Amino acid sequence: MFDRLIGKYLEETGKLSHGELIEVYKVQDTKRARLGVIAVSEKLITIAQAEEINNLQATENKKFGEIAIEKGYLNDTQVKRLLELQGNEFLVFTQAIVDLEYMTLDEINNVVEEYRKTNGLLTTDIDALKNNEIERIIPIYFDIDDENIRNMFVYGVTNILRLVDRHVSIGKVFKTTNFKAESFGYQKIHGDENVVVGIAARPESARAMAISYTSESFIETSEDALDAICELINCINGLYATEASKNGKSLELEPPFFNTSYAEISGNELYIMPVHLTSGEVTYIIGSGNIEIH
Repeated sequence: MFDRLIGKYLEETGKLSHGELIEVYKVQDTKRARLGVIAVSEKLITIAQAEEINNLQATENKKFGEIAIEKGYLNDTQVKRLLELQGNEFLVFTQAIVDLEYMTLDEINNVVEEYRKTNGLLTTDIDALKNNEIERIIPIYFDIDDENIRNMFVYGVTNILRLVDRHVSIGKVFKTTNFKAESFGYQKIHGDENVVVGIAARPESARAMAISYTSESFIETSEDALDAICELINCINGLYATEASKNGKSLELEPPFFNTSYAEISGNELYIMPVHLTSGEVTYIIGSGNIEIH
């Protein structure tokens, strides 16, 4: 998630051009971050220490972690943690920028701090974003006192990230009473919670999302795309209902439906979250109470 947020910020502030950012994303998709970059990003070692280890690797047949432990810069637990983080999308993104020589690691770290201050984020918020810790990320974008709705957004974003696009990023959730969508897939939930969960998108974004989810390129019509999106919604809600049942709640899921033409969703409590995918933008919607769809 944080790779896309920082990527957008780098482009908006003129630190990278659009073409350079596209090149970074291409490289990112083909490699993993080196342990040295991760260790510096996690503030476990200094840049000078990382460079020292890299130089030693040129003369010693040893891994980065082995040398770091021998030098006393890292311990076994820290190296294990770094290996777990090696597939982290933000760190791979950082590695790509450095390898392309667009920016140094110091410059990237400064940009991250600048982004943090500009957006009024805590250091712990940045850590959560870097590591795609959705349960900690959602409260950053959802400052509404409704724990059930917040948890439903956690399930939604977690599974879009897991099933559709690992480069998902989100925008601030806002509350409204009316929302219009070009196309809309949704599902109603009854029982101890009465809500509607849906995904709204322009036809081209709906198709791209459906292809990412199903891995099938033959999806051409709006009906096919929204049918696939409804399957995704049903999957997310099914997982949420299963977890809710463990906490003593009873939820009943209606079959999902979709509108291929303009839909108008209205109700007292509509929560709207912009979701940015590699292939476009969709809107994740949760409505509570009496919701009408036309």
